[in-house]
Amino acid sequence: MKTHNATLIGSISILLWGTLALMTRWTDAQIPPFQLLTMTFTLAWLLMQTRWWLRGESGARFLRQPLPVWLLGIGGLFCYHLFYFIALANAPAAEAGLIAYLWPLLIVLLSALLPGEQLRLAHIVGALLAAGGSAMLLLKGESGFSSEYSAGYLAAGACSLIWSSYSVLSRRHAHVPTDTVGWFCAGTALLGLVCHLLFEQTVWPERALQWIGIVGLGLGPVGIAFLTWDIGVKKGNIQLLGTLAYAAPLISTLLLIAAGEAQATPRLLIACLLIVAGSAIAGVRLRNLRIARRRSGAQS
Repeated sequence: MKTHNATLIGSISILLWGTLALMTRWTDAQIPPFQLLTMTFTLAWLLMQTRWWLRGESGARFLRQPLPVWLLGIGGLFCYHLFYFIALANAPAAEAGLIAYLWPLLIVLLSALLPGEQLRLAHIVGALLAAGGSAMLLLKGESGFSSEYSAGYLAAGACSLIWSSYSVLSRRHAHVPTDTVGWFCAGTALLGLVCHLLFEQTVWPERALQWIGIVGLGLGPVGIAFLTWDIGVKKGNIQLLGTLAYAAPLISTLLLIAAGEAQATPRLLIACLLIVAGSAIAGVRLRNLRIARRRSGAQS
């Protein structure tokens, strides 16, 4: 698969993650976190099971993976959500969300450690601009950091480090089929069920909209998104994907406005300009590199 195509596929994840806030809002925040985790990742696994069934197979062949692959896959998916729940329980949502959403910037920086990858100034500048726009959306000028929430901030920092590491290290396992992510989802759902049974009381949805939100989460931001992200980080331009990931909070805010759940403000416009500018800077640099390589190949 060409890098350009894989990057486009990876970008689908960002669009789907932009729907996360709206679909979560539809659940009315009544479903306990680990129960919601279990339900959505089970749906993601069933989605992959359907894919295998349509191809006339069980998917069992994708189970034959070395231990490091399982630790990375299930550990990345489950531990990210675990620490995110801890962060929200011990710090205000705005600050916790901002720290947790440092993962796109960390992806851009950590990608320099990958074989054959080269981190350029345009990538850093673009990611920082986009991060600034994302910070404006998440903080909204209403909150401030406080030492009393240190535990929550540390958990949110762990989130950003876990997901960025998962994304970057997945590229080192590019030979592992994307279908294996279906089994990662199954393992994550199982761990979520154990935590739910230990720490939570089951609460079933009472309204149709809540079920729509849960199913939407399981099929979109959790199901398809993790599959397309796997393709993107393994075979696409990982620096550009890291920068584009800051568009997710923007998409989320725009959808909330369209649904009447939020209002448009001048802050939104500025944030939009920063995110678009950052993505454009990283993208233009990428395009120039491709043009230079084509010319070099034509001359040789």
